This record gives sequence, C-alpha cells and structure tokens, in this order.
Amino acid sequence: MQRFERSLLPLAAVCLAALTLLGCPPENVKIAAVLPLSGDAAGYGESVRRGIELAYEEVQKSETQQTSLQIEYVDTESDPGKAAAVLRDQFRGGSLAALGGVTSGEAKEMIAVVDDLDRILLSPSASSPELTGISRNFYRIWPSDFTAASKMASAASELLKVQSVVVIGEQQPYAKGIQSVFAPAFESFGGEVLDTLEFPPNTTEVAGLVERAISFSPDAVYLAGYAPSIGALIEELRAQSFEGKILTTSAFATAAAIAEVGPEASGVFLTQTVFEHDSDYAHIQKFVKAYEEKHGENPDIYAAHGYDAMKVLAAAVNNRPALPSEVKKGLRDSIKEFPGVTGSIQFDEKGDVRKFPRLYIISEDLLLLDYNEQVQEMKERMREKQEEIRRRLERLRKEAQQVG
Repeated sequence: MQRFERSLLPLAAVCLAALTLLGCPPENVKIAAVLPLSGDAAGYGESVRRGIELAYEEVQKSETQQTSLQIEYVDTESDPGKAAAVLRDQFRGGSLAALGGVTSGEAKEMIAVVDDLDRILLSPSASSPELTGISRNFYRIWPSDFTAASKMASAASELLKVQSVVVIGEQQPYAKGIQSVFAPAFESFGGEVLDTLEFPPNTTEVAGLVERAISFSPDAVYLAGYAPSIGALIEELRAQSFEGKILTTSAFATAAAIAEVGPEASGVFLTQTVFEHDSDYAHIQKFVKAYEEKHGENPDIYAAHGYDAMKVLAAAVNNRPALPSEVKKGLRDSIKEFPGVTGSIQFDEKGDVRKFPRLYIISEDLLLLDYNEQVQEMKERMREKQEEIRRRLERLRKEAQQVG
C-alpha cells in the first residue's frame, strides 16, 4: 500500500504542476493541523489550535495571500502512534503539508511519515535536541531545548547563585532532552547535580520522589516534564516545606497550568523564549488584541507559536506551485527574518530557528515576569531610595548649619 501511495505522488505532482503552468492552480491548498486536542497534552494542543485559527482567519482575509488555504484539524489524543497514523491519513487525503508535532514524542513519530511520503511537517512547539537535523522534511519554530537548558544552567549558577541541584524528570523524549543538556552545562559552571530522579509520564503521586530529592538538601530542584507532573511536584515540594529554589521549563508556561497550582506556583523560575504581551511592535499588539477579543484572555506562549507556525506556512506556500518540493523551497527561501510574534524567524540548514530564551519568575499574582527586568527595576528602586535618603540627610545637614 505504501509503495502504491508513493507511486501516485509523482503523478499527482505532474498534474498539479501542469495546472499551475496553465494559470489554473488548485483553488485550495489543503493543510493538516494534527494536534493533541484531548489527552494529557491537550492543554498545549488547544493553545496551539487557537493560535493557528486566528492566523488562518487573518491569512484568508489578506490581500497579499494569493494561494487560498484549506485547513483540517485532527486530534492525536496525545498519542504519538496515533499522531503518525492520522498524519498519514491526511496526506492520503491530499494535504500538502502539516502543522503538528506539538510534543517532541509526537513529532518524532510523525517525522517517519513525512520522510516516507516526502511531505513537510512544521512543528510549533517540539523542542527535543534529538530532533535537530533528523530530517530534511522537518522544520520547527520553537528553539531546541539545548538553548533553554543551557540558559537555565547559566542562570541558576550565575544569577540565582545555586550551587547544587537535584533533577526530577519524566521518562519521555522532551524531559530526557532537557536533562541531557542541563546537567553537563550546570556542572561546567561549577555546580553539582546531586542526583537525577526519573518517573513514568503522568505520575501524580510524587510524595516519595520529593522526599528523596529533599533528602539531598539541594539549593534547588529542576523539574523536567509536562505541566500535570510539574504542577504535582511543585505542590508537593511546598507541602514538604522545601526551602530551596524551584526551577522548571517552558512546559509550565501556560496560564492554565499556573492557575491550576495557584499561589504555590509563586516564586517558581522557568526559561522560555520571549513573547511580550505589552510589546511596542504593531504586529504583536494586533495579535494580542485579536486573541483577547476572541478568547477573553491573554495568549500564552503556545498560542503565539501556533499563530506564527500558521503564518510561516502560509507564506511558504503563497504564490507557488502546489508541490511538496515547493513548500520546502518556500520555507528555505521565503522565510528570511520573518516577523513573528515570538521573534524573528529564519530556519537554519537543519530546520531549526535561532531564538534565545530568558529566565522568568512567577509573581505573587501568577504572572510570568522577566527576571532580569525585575532585578533591574529593584536596583532602580534601591537607587531612588538611596538618593532620597541622601537628599534628606543633606537637607538636615543644612538645617543644622542654619540653626548653628
């Protein structure tokens, strides 16, 4: 059956090319959005879907978009095996390219399908370092965890003055990728990883894990995994009165995940790429406003990446023959410093983007705040207070001289 599918692809390509040369390109280019809309990763998938939908609506209205798009959403149920199966079905049904691989586990299975059928997969959020250069048909707009884990290692050591860490990680590709980078990077800064404790995905009974981690008396714990497990670990660390710092990843950077944990999430540190709701850039302001009007809340980092993924793919296929090879050319040639809401987007030769994460802290009112900006603001307040004290002392000195 697979050989038969592949044999049809050249014929379909010839037909589509002929139509294009005749000036009659297909009315719609079909795009598949293969996302986890139920199951354990549904929180991420739903945010990504909202971002894609908003971008799709804008693309359809755009005067510069000459190629009309048709999008179909498919639920993977957070199952990597099903993600691969439904992706294959979508390509059989005529999809030219796909948005998907929200999690690294799903992306890894889906890449085998796009390689088999020579199609394109553009991931909004898969981040495992092992995906770098894995396929010429795979692109992603979320940076590799190599940069995020390296940033946390340097920030923990240099900014937070952490000297010892226990890593607690899920046994899945995303968390393993994070751990594989963080531990040696942290040690290169002179820190010590006291132990690495792993647990099966979706574990919520974590009292024993936390008790063991605390027994090492670390300055901090680093939690690598997806939001449900991270949330359970944070709650248990607070319940067991852990006094060190809690470090984690962008997987916890959703409003729903933070709200689920509540006040106990305050003070948690995480790294993520820059996405500023109050940015001065007009295209970011437009996105935030449109999202708020539609959903009644601020977009999170996953919605922003879903939005950018749709915009990038639309630009890549615009005004080109409806051929898989042309999608690849479009991603390589048309996407040059693309002005995404998550930053400038350009793919390297391995299909990765170059973005640089920052350190964030969750505030008492459960907002994500740039830690460096908070430190600078605090320093500025201290300088202002010191200046006020200096002026007051100077005034008192002058008054004393006048009395004398």
